[in-house]
Amino acid sequence: MDSLIASSQALATPSTTGYWCPESWRPTQVAAWLILILLLSPLTHAELRERNTKWLEPARSQLTQDKGSMPFFPHRANTPDNLLLRPQDFDDAQVCGACHTEIYRQWRTSMMAHSWEEPIYRALLRHASEATDGQVDNFCTGCHTPIGLTTGQITSAVNRASVEFTAQHNPMPGVDCETCHNISARTGLDNGAYVLSPRTNGKPTKFGPRQDAVSPYHDTLYSGLHTRSDFCATCHNVTHPFSSVAVERTYDEWLESPYSLSGATCQSCHMPGFAGQAAIMGPHREDVASHWFSGANAAVLEYLGQREAAQRARESLRRAAQIEFYDIPAQMVPGEQASVSIKVANVGAGHKLPTGFPEGREVWIDFRVIDGKGTELYRLGAVKDGATEQGTRNFKVHLGDKDGKELDIEVWNATQILSDNRILPKGYDIREFSFLVPADATGPVTLKATLNYWPFPQRLVDHLLGPKQLQVEITPMAEAETSVGLEPVPVIREARSLVAPSRF
Repeated sequence: MDSLIASSQALATPSTTGYWCPESWRPTQVAAWLILILLLSPLTHAELRERNTKWLEPARSQLTQDKGSMPFFPHRANTPDNLLLRPQDFDDAQVCGACHTEIYRQWRTSMMAHSWEEPIYRALLRHASEATDGQVDNFCTGCHTPIGLTTGQITSAVNRASVEFTAQHNPMPGVDCETCHNISARTGLDNGAYVLSPRTNGKPTKFGPRQDAVSPYHDTLYSGLHTRSDFCATCHNVTHPFSSVAVERTYDEWLESPYSLSGATCQSCHMPGFAGQAAIMGPHREDVASHWFSGANAAVLEYLGQREAAQRARESLRRAAQIEFYDIPAQMVPGEQASVSIKVANVGAGHKLPTGFPEGREVWIDFRVIDGKGTELYRLGAVKDGATEQGTRNFKVHLGDKDGKELDIEVWNATQILSDNRILPKGYDIREFSFLVPADATGPVTLKATLNYWPFPQRLVDHLLGPKQLQVEITPMAEAETSVGLEPVPVIREARSLVAPSRF
């Protein structure tokens, strides 16, 4: 190789007739040189674009050229031979629960179990379907009811119907046992790029993380994919199907974090192990994967009556972040401006804080200043008219349309990310607050900072469901409090003349 490089340097010296080539070179040397030229030559823009398969694997151009590669376009789900599956190929989750009793009990309370009938999602789906004339019907539903999509039950009429109507006339599962444990492979890292294979070798087959698993009811196959985070990537990376905007990137956020480098997976946090049995006739294990799938959506879980699951969501949120006063003055001066810095750290989330659903997810600081008499001197971070007030120090993604207008509902019109100030895993951010200390303030001054979270603003929910249909919970993630003294107000005495009064 060294001789080849030396020769290439000589070869790169131009002559009057082009590039010089030694007459003594054999054909094999010339071939080797040509290969090196191809490897070292700069790529064209088109070639670079084609090689960018981080989010789209295989490349989008390959998929669109092969019309049979995306049978549920624009969703990326596949099936064996890309044919429609039959509803009877899948069991109801209750059937699975007969043997996998504890796992079924856990899953039944999760957002996964309610992913199809969740009211906020369904209201957004109806708006998206109507606004796009059905273009996104498959795209949205493929990760909220994979069985509904791959069995051909999804239509615009179904997507636009109420939760109550479809529960009676078009019942479909959310993300259930049969969904995850019938995934045999993935074809990419976003937009539902899973392969759903319910009857491998002509028999009911379940894929899972155990090499020694056996069942009298179905075939079992070991799947390394089920042990890795890229299993979750298929639905927790979302790329706009037409504008290619990276709408959600929970998997990529993890992939580029210290958690990924240390070997902690999505399953480590969201499916922690417990001692017990995966099935009633199965062996006792110390590390059965739990199926609570605890996340952050306490508001909807509470609305659905899943109070224990809602509480687990609150606990998950409180483990994720810390807040502290970073830089405060030793004293404040009445009648003058004061500045305070607050540090927010992402200490427990293996992805950005917050992550997912950009139209709604918001973390913010509610900062208050209270004097010795209990009078509120200053506040920033209150909720007004169903949204955080103007100027609130928040952490959020802001999507925009082609004209740069920010979108809070019409995500189907997104063509760009306007800003993203969320906190990286193991990262932190420092925000500053400035306020006037009134001249008549009484010390000491108490500073209070609460880090709040909600999955979506109340204003958005009221627009989608109607006023007073669902009260959005504001979950406090962390709190900090400290006191600062006031400098004493100087006493201004009446000046007296030292000159003796004149007698004249």
